[in-house]
Amino acid sequence: MSHSKVEDIVALFIGTFLLSFAINIIQQGGIMTGGTAGLALLLHYVFNVSFGTLFFCINIPFFYLAYQKMGLQVVLRTMAAIALVSCFAEINPTFFSLENINPVYASLIANIILGVSFLILFRHKSSMGGINLLAMFMNEKYGISVGKFQMFVDISILIASAFFVDFNLLMISIMGAVVLNMIIAMNHRKDRYVAS
Repeated sequence: MSHSKVEDIVALFIGTFLLSFAINIIQQGGIMTGGTAGLALLLHYVFNVSFGTLFFCINIPFFYLAYQKMGLQVVLRTMAAIALVSCFAEINPTFFSLENINPVYASLIANIILGVSFLILFRHKSSMGGINLLAMFMNEKYGISVGKFQMFVDISILIASAFFVDFNLLMISIMGAVVLNMIIAMNHRKDRYVAS
């Protein structure tokens, strides 16, 4: 039994809001994450350009891969998800501020929220583009674990950020990336799904 369009739309809004909220926690904790969000954060820290703008622009080249390999429907859902996260990430800080959040706690809670939000989006055939989309494609095409593939890429991006992020915060960020990808690896399995 497939999801209805209303269910997919509701899931899209919930998943992207949670994801943007987690990114805001990461930003205010001064830590990092992986994937295209991590790359956008890194560029945000270096050039002081809006995260939302960078995140959307970085994902544009991946729309072609989505269209070629996964169809127009996935492209449209991915574009909507990326646009929503970009908007939510800019709007959220006007409603809350975490001035004294512990970086370890920030990394742990943010990556748990990220894991849940990714699973919601995956479950409703949406993605966040970029590495997230590539991980879905590799899983569909070659059966490679989404979590393991994304963990490899995430840690590579985090290592590259070592030149711009404090070493202790980088180690905390890597710990968070491991937590995130363990959540995805343990829960994103097609054989556990009833609806598609």
